[in-house]
This record gives sequence, structure tokens and C-alpha cells, in this order.
Amino acid sequence: MKDAYLGIDIGSISTKGVIIDDDHHIISSKYIWTEGDPIGASKRLLQMLEEQFDKENYRIVASGTTGSARKLVGDMINATVVKNEITAHAIGTTTIHPDVRTIFEIGGQDSKIILIENGIAVDYAMNTLCAAGTGSFLSSQSKRLGVEVEEFGQIALKSQHPTQIAARCTVFAESDLVHKIQMGHTKEDIIAGLCHAVANNYLNNVGKGKKIVPPIVFQGGVSKNVGVVQAFKEALHTDIYVDEEGPLMGAFGIAILAARNSKRQEFDFSVKDMTFVTRDMNCGRCPNNCEIICVYRDGQLIDYWGNRCENGVPDKTLSEA
Repeated sequence: MKDAYLGIDIGSISTKGVIIDDDHHIISSKYIWTEGDPIGASKRLLQMLEEQFDKENYRIVASGTTGSARKLVGDMINATVVKNEITAHAIGTTTIHPDVRTIFEIGGQDSKIILIENGIAVDYAMNTLCAAGTGSFLSSQSKRLGVEVEEFGQIALKSQHPTQIAARCTVFAESDLVHKIQMGHTKEDIIAGLCHAVANNYLNNVGKGKKIVPPIVFQGGVSKNVGVVQAFKEALHTDIYVDEEGPLMGAFGIAILAARNSKRQEFDFSVKDMTFVTRDMNCGRCPNNCEIICVYRDGQLIDYWGNRCENGVPDKTLSEA
């Protein structure tokens, strides 16, 4: 029986999972939408991964979680490693592209830049205030234009004169988009303009003040948009590499970290059949009045966080909570 390692990257928009072997080959993978339910999405993900997984020859001996809901899902699957997405993306990318110097990542609601030196992440930045320039921004504009967002890239490449669109803020971008439509700009030029706006917004905000050095690897759901990729190439005058497994890179990286970690805990897919419930409580037992998040598995408390002193201990069973 060969060892395998599970990695889950749970974000606000999408949930990604991979299972790798000792040689870091991906033997199972899946990318699905979170739909506002990280626990439900993780259960669906595990079901799909199990259907691909070769249980006759492999066993999962360690697991890891990353992404915005990494703590919650880590408790759910009893993960051996829980790390932030910056670390996970850096590890995953440098494993496949050892010479990478800059990582662009644009997802559904956030984006990040990671700078690499000698295979180590030395600096990073993330968008914090506005979703302009992310996947959700492009999705909302695609609906306004009556075009599937998956078609944006190919349509953008047909444009000879991309429309200038202000995209420093989602509200201003939408207002400018309507104005340009009313002025008679073609759909191809407007879509190309949106792709350029995404690239420029990223470079002027997330990448502001950063020394962007090639080779550059572009990841996240927006990396599938060839129009945005082309816009980055034109803005930076250099090649942009898009890995086929780029959207899975966070899950891949955390799976590698699980493999490297000495802690071992055999994973059982039956976790997907258990009932998980989260509850929030205000302690009220001291002036801190902490808001505590409690996680119950089949009615039993498995973890909680948010308390700043020993007073904030929740009830052990869901029936009492």
C-alpha cells in the first residue's frame, strides 16, 4: 500500500482538492464552487475525490487545509497541517516551477502577489478593500453584457482598440462601462478593456511598490481568461506562464506540506457522511465578551476559537449549546 496526501484549499468562491503521491504526482483532483457553505462544499469535494481515488493501492496518511476557511475545514477533516494560502501557493508553485520569481494569483473575490527568491517567499501583498479586478468583478460585468464569463478571453483577443475603462473601484467601473456602452463602443473592445482594466488594477494596487521580476506564473480562476493574460503580457512586456493546474496550486501546496510534515493521521473518507454544525456564542463571562466560534461533529464539540481567556469554554454537546 502506497502513501498519499490530501490537500484542500477552501475559499469564499471556490473549493479545490488534490490527492498526491510521494513523487508529488496528482492522482485525484477537483475544483467546485463553495456556494457560501464551506462544510457542504468540502463534503461534496471529498465525495468526488473518493470516486477518483485508488483505494486498492493508496492510503491517505496526512492531510492539510488552506484558504479562508482553513481552520474550520481543518477541524472537520482532522487535518495534520493548516497553513495560510501564501505559504501553500508558494510551495506548490516552486515545486513545479523552481525558477519562478513572481506569482500572480487572482481568484473570485481576492488577489495576491508573492515574490520569490531562491525558492522562498520573501514578500507578498493582497487586496483588502475592493473586489474590483477579481473574478466576481468580471462575472458581474459579463451578466451586464450578456456574455458568458468563460467566453471573455477569446472575445477580448478579437479587439483592435480596447476601451479605456476605469477599474480602480467596482462602482466606478460599472458606471464607466455603462457610459462606454451608451457611447457606442463595440462589445469586443469593451470586453478587452475590462481585461486590461483587471491587469492594470492589479498592478497598480496589489503590485504597487513591488519589484516584479520574471519568470512570472499566473494562477487563480482568472488565469483561465486569455484576455487578462494578454493584458499582463502587454503591460509588463514579458511572458506570463499559466500552469494548467494553476487553479489547484493552493491545494497542491498544502498537500506537499502535509507530506513533508512528520505528523501522520490516516484519513477516512467517511468524514463526509458526518454531521457538522457551527455555532457562535458571546461568552459574557468577563468584560472581554468574546465571540466564540464552536464546531460540533455529530453533536459533539470538536474545536472552538475566539476566546481570549479560560472563561470562554462552550458547552460540550450541541443539545446544550
